[in-house]
Amino acid sequence: MNTDRLVRTFQELVSIDSPSFDERRMADELAGRLKELGFAVSEDGAGEYYGGTAGNLYAYREGTLPGEPLLFSTHMDTVEPARGKRAVLRGDGRIESGGDTVLGADCMAGTAALLEALTELKEEGRDCRSLELLFFIGEERHLRGSAVFDFSRVRAKESYILDLSGPLGRAANQAPTLVDFRIAVRGKAAHAGFAPEKGVHAIAAASRALARMELGRVGQDMTVNIGHIEGGVKATNIVPDACFLMGEVRSYSHERALAQMKNIEELFREEAEKAGGSCEVSYTVPVHAYQVPESHPAVSRFRRACEKLGLPGALEPTFGGSDQSNLSLHGIQGLVLASAMEQVHSCGEYTTVSGLETVAELVKLLMQDRE
Repeated sequence: MNTDRLVRTFQELVSIDSPSFDERRMADELAGRLKELGFAVSEDGAGEYYGGTAGNLYAYREGTLPGEPLLFSTHMDTVEPARGKRAVLRGDGRIESGGDTVLGADCMAGTAALLEALTELKEEGRDCRSLELLFFIGEERHLRGSAVFDFSRVRAKESYILDLSGPLGRAANQAPTLVDFRIAVRGKAAHAGFAPEKGVHAIAAASRALARMELGRVGQDMTVNIGHIEGGVKATNIVPDACFLMGEVRSYSHERALAQMKNIEELFREEAEKAGGSCEVSYTVPVHAYQVPESHPAVSRFRRACEKLGLPGALEPTFGGSDQSNLSLHGIQGLVLASAMEQVHSCGEYTTVSGLETVAELVKLLMQDRE
């Protein structure tokens, strides 16, 4: 393996600012590299749809091995703080950020490894499967890019998403539904000193509902959280007439997640109306639950590759979201692979040279698998 080239590619990708919906430079860089590797590359209109600078990239290259194409995917955006990133290589092979931004190993570690695997296959003249590649925008904003991609153009039925932290040789084959909700409790303003009885205290009503909620881990396969609350005005003598809450529900069961959301809505409406106010609830479902059976070809292929590299080939569920959720909705089943990214979404994010090498080797073997 050309380790120097792999590390250099990773550093070059990290140096490109690509926060969500500002992925133009990253898209241009990847498109240029993929064309040099013999891929036909196109870009969709997702950027225009969201008011961003770039769309999703789709790439295809015919293979020399029989069988349907295999799909590999990463995302082009990084979470903030993401401007001015740099990858600092330490003497022990650890690669860190400069300390004031994220590193961007999520998702540039998987992207660099993917590019290195493709480059080596081309240089060595190795046979491989036909390949489809997808690079999505806005993944960090609840999978926005893949939510509007036209999957009818994809031929593959088997996918590998390079977007999971944790030990290498591990893959997620199950993920939850995520319900993202907003609640507005409406009351009535009044002077808190002269006539509090004429008001309807929206914060108090919301608090009573919140006190009745099950928060944290609910049963074996669900979590519920309220992450943000605000209400009233910056004055102590006014009964607040509004309180706003934001939260989420996650569950491996799509039906249970929606049922829990209905319970939350009913609870807040009950407390708001009991106080003489009202309640408005809205929610979206940006991530849908899926599970890939262990008998699926993607699992068998993954385990064969891991065995050759001395990796565990372990499957486990994740409670995080990835673009695989939207692929699954369109009949493309697959795994989210551990991709040498640690402490993601923090300025302490890091990867390692050996980790990048292992991911590149794994991807290369998956592309060459003949079964």
